[in-house]
Amino acid sequence: MSDLNLTGEVRSEFGKGAARRIRRAAQIPAVIYGHGAEPLHIVLPERATVRAIRGANALLTITVDGAEHLALVKDVQRDPVLQIVEHIDLLTVKKGEKVIVDVPVVLVGEPAPAVVVNQEEMSVSLSADATHLPAHVEVDINGREAGHHILASDLTLPANVELLTDPSLLIVHLAEPAAVAEAEETAAEAAPAAE
Repeated sequence: MSDLNLTGEVRSEFGKGAARRIRRAAQIPAVIYGHGAEPLHIVLPERATVRAIRGANALLTITVDGAEHLALVKDVQRDPVLQIVEHIDLLTVKKGEKVIVDVPVVLVGEPAPAVVVNQEEMSVSLSADATHLPAHVEVDINGREAGHHILASDLTLPANVELLTDPSLLIVHLAEPAAVAEAEETAAEAAPAAE
């Protein structure tokens, strides 16, 4: 994952009215915190920031008054109706530092014909270097037959990434379509009666 560069400005106004004025000026209020430092309240350019935070666990290099801050997006507050970004919480990180993140699980490939794929978990928790966070974890279901289970322990993780999710957690279950399963049960029940 590559880090993205943004330029921020120190924010001096606070409260709902100030936040509305900031958003009307095509900026987003944000706060950088962590490592025992005082929280730094800033504003970021809206368009560039929205592009930068599209991916999960975006790592940003934010320049404020000539000082660079390496930060991980921890929380994005959005308007529930308009879905515009209202505020961003950023966690200061250092190169080489391990952080805990939730990473999306992405299914790749097509299962065997007539197999239903049930993805039970959409993400897993990992511990990884802050500057080398995986964008996602892939699960290959290509050609898999009904009855296969893929657990968290079966995931292939990049080097130096540790799984924090319970290894026995079911991630993907491949099953027969419900109509086929019901037909087989009906046939099994009818078979003894025919004797």
